[in-house]
Amino acid sequence: MNRIGLICRYLKENPYCTQRELAQKTELSLGTVNTLIKECMKNQLIAPGKSVAGTYALTGAGNEFLNQFKVDGALIIAAGFGSRFVPLTFETPKGLLEVFGERMIERQIRQLHEAGITDITIAVGYLKEKFEYLIDKYNVKLLYNPEYSSKNTLATIYRAREALRGRNMYVLSSDNWMRENMFHTYECGAWYASAYMSGETSEWVLSYNKKGRITDVTVGGRDAWVMYGPVYFSKQFSEQFLPLLEDAYRTPGTEQFYWEHVLMQNLGQLEMDINRQPGDQVYEFENLEELRKFDPRYQNHSDNKALELVSQVFQVPESEILNIQCLKSGMTNKSFLFQLKGKHYICRIPGPGTELLINRPQEAQVYRTVQPLNMSEHIVYMDGSTGYKIAEYYEDARNGQADNWEDMEICMKTIRRLHQSGLTVDHDFDIRERIDFYEKLCLAHGGPLFEDYETVRSQMDEIMDRLDEMNRPKTLAHIDSNVDNFLFLPDGQVRLIDWEYAGMCDPLIDIAMSAIYVYYQDEQAEKLMELYFGRTASQEERMVVFAYMALGGFLWALWAVYKASIGEEFGEYTLIMYRYAKQYYKKLSPLFSSPV
Repeated sequence: MNRIGLICRYLKENPYCTQRELAQKTELSLGTVNTLIKECMKNQLIAPGKSVAGTYALTGAGNEFLNQFKVDGALIIAAGFGSRFVPLTFETPKGLLEVFGERMIERQIRQLHEAGITDITIAVGYLKEKFEYLIDKYNVKLLYNPEYSSKNTLATIYRAREALRGRNMYVLSSDNWMRENMFHTYECGAWYASAYMSGETSEWVLSYNKKGRITDVTVGGRDAWVMYGPVYFSKQFSEQFLPLLEDAYRTPGTEQFYWEHVLMQNLGQLEMDINRQPGDQVYEFENLEELRKFDPRYQNHSDNKALELVSQVFQVPESEILNIQCLKSGMTNKSFLFQLKGKHYICRIPGPGTELLINRPQEAQVYRTVQPLNMSEHIVYMDGSTGYKIAEYYEDARNGQADNWEDMEICMKTIRRLHQSGLTVDHDFDIRERIDFYEKLCLAHGGPLFEDYETVRSQMDEIMDRLDEMNRPKTLAHIDSNVDNFLFLPDGQVRLIDWEYAGMCDPLIDIAMSAIYVYYQDEQAEKLMELYFGRTASQEERMVVFAYMALGGFLWALWAVYKASIGEEFGEYTLIMYRYAKQYYKKLSPLFSSPV
């Protein structure tokens, strides 16, 4: 921290201060302030106040000297998901949540403007479109981080590094709330805000010397000052920090690093001061429970559809919905776990675009139909139009394991019991219709990305034509028979969950889907058939399962292409599914050419 600059800044903000007042504002000793004032006067940066004895004022030279410390702008990090704030963050990024009627990010922008700082860049990722209105309202710039879902803040700062290079910049988190405006037009050195934590803490603990220079950072501690709130990067700090950041970004294994890891590992080269704040100044809300305590509105009026629904279904105020945890923000739905009156439940929220992919009234009918089998999860509430669902959570249950053949035998017996139950619904799962439908969705959003798509599509038509000729029987099939959808309960019972795609279909499709979901190959698929039938599969049975492995791979590849077109990317899953289509078409050729 440049202490002469600090004296000049406070005289700029508060003309005609006394030495004692300057000592109070800068938190420096009276003797240190006296020494600094003498040096400032020697360099003609300040002069005695003309109207009030014992005071000082900034000179023209002092103003010119201060210009090097002028803050150029701010970078606000707003890319993350905010999993500890589900279900609120399923709909709204954490930084756009309101505290006492004001959105947290807008409060910070307003405070920055009050300090004359208007050049503001917001690094966005999750629900990036929600921030677009800030461009018009505050003339901010948005910078998209495409790695927001797979990497941590080190990658975010790396993506935004050009906004920092050669500039004096605040680096802020969109979800911080500052009681008083702690921003200034001028800052005299890099710093990290800090709050004092009594007792044990898992926060990042700061050690610092008598001059306030940070000397060490450790994760966790007791009765300590911790990293908490805004940060300030001076030009000089960024000049040293950014090359280290770039090296760290390119180093394997740093994907989940915070940018503070780079600071912690390079304190010998990097100079940053602690900026200690009063205990009630900065708030970093860890979860919804903390926000409820701070802003009473959230106790019963969160304005969140899912929490309002839970409140209505159970006839309780929202404040009684406790221990909320994110379970899934995944391929089709979003789910969260919550506790109510000592019991745990799961609330499912349909994911984006699923209204086109899932027929919710049909799903509701399936759940009603399979209820006598005592096979599915226990449904507390289901809306057959919207797809919102609340189900009991099974304590200490585990998912099936694809590499455990005892588990897979139980899964296949469960599926076979469904197929042999004689239960029916009034809708089919028609894989030809689904492929046609997903293809249309893809074409409407730019088309499939595969170079050989037309060839593979004709091969899938050939498979479907052959299946039609066989006139295979239909039973109620689950379709989404992923091993993850089998819950093994502590008492030995098994529950099959997530019946969104279920309908009347060739029962062997469930064996095929089970195989491709866990990336089984030939030998494992053959073993799965043996577990299902209790014997070696016939040639026709093998051909049908292989046919559905090819068609299932093609179907889910199209599904993944469509989901990617609306902003949900599933990485290698798309390629693996497409390979199943091509690989198992080739395996079918000799089977097609011989009598069954």
